[in-house]
Amino acid sequence: MTFLAWMGVAGLLLLLMALSSAFLRRLPITTSAIYLAIGILIGPVGLGWIEINFISSGIWIEHLTEIAVIVSLFVGGLKLRLPFRNAAWEAAYRLAGPVMVASIAGVAVFSHFAFGFSWASAFLLGAVLAPTDPVLAGTVSVNDAADHDRMRYGLSGEAGFNDGAAFPFVIFALMWMEYDRLGDWTVGWALHRLVWAVPAGLLLGYWLGKGIGQFAIMLRAKYRDSEAPNDFLAMALIALAYVGAESIGAWGFLAAFAAGVGFRRAETKTVRENPDIRHTPTPFEVRRDKADHSQMHPPAEDLVDTAKTEEELKHPARAAGIVVSEVISFGDTAERLMEVMLVLVVGVCVAVYWDWRAVPLAAVLFLVIRPVAVLIFLAKTPTEMTQRLMMGWFGIRGIGSIYYLSYAMTHGLIDHLTDLASMTLTVVALSIVAHGISSQPILNYYERRISGQ
Repeated sequence: MTFLAWMGVAGLLLLLMALSSAFLRRLPITTSAIYLAIGILIGPVGLGWIEINFISSGIWIEHLTEIAVIVSLFVGGLKLRLPFRNAAWEAAYRLAGPVMVASIAGVAVFSHFAFGFSWASAFLLGAVLAPTDPVLAGTVSVNDAADHDRMRYGLSGEAGFNDGAAFPFVIFALMWMEYDRLGDWTVGWALHRLVWAVPAGLLLGYWLGKGIGQFAIMLRAKYRDSEAPNDFLAMALIALAYVGAESIGAWGFLAAFAAGVGFRRAETKTVRENPDIRHTPTPFEVRRDKADHSQMHPPAEDLVDTAKTEEELKHPARAAGIVVSEVISFGDTAERLMEVMLVLVVGVCVAVYWDWRAVPLAAVLFLVIRPVAVLIFLAKTPTEMTQRLMMGWFGIRGIGSIYYLSYAMTHGLIDHLTDLASMTLTVVALSIVAHGISSQPILNYYERRISGQ
């Protein structure tokens, strides 16, 4: 295809999705599944408009998925507004920690004995498929900063943490392949990739996001700047957090997520210290979390009127709301565009790389490994059984797995290269379809159950 042909196909697709959005929302399927179908349609087994060699295109796919994930992580972190001591975070910690490790181990064991993969290759496949995807999990993640639902909060926090927390295990598998055996190198790996890189990435991202957020809100309020490019602010913060973490040997994905959380803490601090008395007759409306009775002011973006006047901006709480709402708007738009592009790529590639062995692997991962791990490790958390079952099912695999696969391909993966690529693409496609079809009916049941309590 020529460049003009690419532009034409992209324009037609975006126009179709824009004009049919109201109709598509009524369908019992996610837009990701529709993008996947379109990718298959325009790929080699369909109309033949596009053909992509996934393995030889690993470098540019790696960078595209990298951008998509860090933007999604930042915006996801920005929507998580509850204090860290709130019980809603506990499920996220466990999902991103022991549940993820159990998923890696389960996939590795199954792949080794069922398909004959070496332990290192099987472990790499487990690490690639373990993280819950932040890009494609939008249907089941936190909708906005006022959403404190335990199930959504757990999945959103997990997607933010484990897309970086899985990285050490991808590196572990690649080093295992390089050294061909476990040995003294594992100590250096643990000290660098776990003890240093994980907390360093989280702390750098958090304080950078919080510091820049407070400074930006202060400037907007002081100078009543209604035309400030807050989308540039978001891009700058994402880039600085990611590059800063990578430059000191920390995990950039964790830094991007923590930067979003830190930026949100700048908003909550501003609102708490500068209550907008025009919003309510009382000094400020206070919301109470039903689960643990912690008090939370409503998000600052709830205070923002359509018109951004200088009168609004002179109050720090309103300025914070405008900054946050515009940053989220930019992030959501960028996330949707990257989702369209990358799911189309998966659709184009999966028809060529389809691997039937991935069907039993996906079934075991979706129906046994993930749900059992969730039920075990969330047993004593403040979540209901229904919420645990839903979190066990909604371990959506997607763009994060494609990134880790392409990263491995460009950083030394040799053994079982085609097998790992085909199985990862197939599992991701199956996840998009299975979770895309089931998400709306399950969520409708969940919402009815909540409203009936």
